[in-house]
Amino acid sequence: MRKATVLGLILVLALVGGLVACGEKETTTTAPPTTVPPSTTAAPTTTAAPETTTSTYAQGQWKFTFNTFFPATNKIAIIGEMWMAEITKRTNGAVQFEYLPGASLTPGNKVFDGVVSGISDLGFSVFAYTPGIFPVMDLLDYPNGYPSGYVATHVIHDYYNHFKPAELDKVKALAFYGTGPQVVLTVSKPVTKLADMKGLVIRSTGVGAAIASALGAEGYAAPQNEAYELMSKGVVDGSIAPREVLLGWKQAEVVKNVTQCFAIGSVSSMYLIMNLDKWNSLPPDIQQIFTEVSEEYIEYWAKVGSAYDYDAMKFFLEQGPDRKVIDLTPEESQAWVQAVKPMFDKKLADLKAAGLTEDYAAYLQERIRYWTEKAVPEADCSAWVAENVKSPSAP
Repeated sequence: MRKATVLGLILVLALVGGLVACGEKETTTTAPPTTVPPSTTAAPTTTAAPETTTSTYAQGQWKFTFNTFFPATNKIAIIGEMWMAEITKRTNGAVQFEYLPGASLTPGNKVFDGVVSGISDLGFSVFAYTPGIFPVMDLLDYPNGYPSGYVATHVIHDYYNHFKPAELDKVKALAFYGTGPQVVLTVSKPVTKLADMKGLVIRSTGVGAAIASALGAEGYAAPQNEAYELMSKGVVDGSIAPREVLLGWKQAEVVKNVTQCFAIGSVSSMYLIMNLDKWNSLPPDIQQIFTEVSEEYIEYWAKVGSAYDYDAMKFFLEQGPDRKVIDLTPEESQAWVQAVKPMFDKKLADLKAAGLTEDYAAYLQERIRYWTEKAVPEADCSAWVAENVKSPSAP
């Protein structure tokens, strides 16, 4: 009887042990589905913000001031705002910016020095605003024959990356922008050939003034914000400027003729730079994010350059049937190229005299041809900008 009782007890304990073992086995097999989803959903976050360790950085660990002379509503300035927002996003908030548009910190001609000295951490401005400081980059503004802002912006990036001129060694160059090509705008007299330029008084500055003189006109130094009044009052006969001023400065209301002299198309090249000490203080993974976003945004700025010109010409033609768009014949184009050639010869001679002997001009021409073949049409750039360029801070 005792043996039967003991045997029964053993059987009960064995049954309980088996049930416990089965329960452990079920817990083990059902646990993975509970833990898999978090690792699965975490993967896209890691992929979207390129292999960095930004999760270990505190929110706002790096805060930078960004100074530009462009007003906040300008599309170039809006691209800058989008650029900042993307970097903040990819660093999970570790990098943050204070945007200072409208020259609220320093004027356009003080942006570069301001970044070098640390008055601002980043700056966006125009090379030509500080003449004599950028001898190699200045060549970009000469009448190289740019057909569009899209082409110019890409060429400027290639040019800098190829030559890496020492004149920018005091800063970290992040991105560049090129306006559309300058054209001849006149109030009354159409310019269809080189001889038509003789005797005209043309508002122009910088390289544009040298171009006006080389073409036989008389230069009149004045900024764009004075051009409308000067033309409307007959003080000047016209202006040399990118087509975008027809809309941006409403000059289409007084300009009747646009001579698209693209064979000598010159531009205003611009830069986005960062204080070198601030750049060197960043860890490599954060630097990589700055570099990646800047490279991606080349296309953004390039499309803005062409979109501005396209929209401006549309506005110009809407002013009435007396508005004329003039394209030079191949023969006239060549005559204009020969007229400005002495400008190039002197500039290249000055570079060589300074010990800067690279074949800058040949490289520029090769890049212009390359990007002209790949250029996005101006109408497509306009449509893209209208759809995609929006201020991240806008409601």
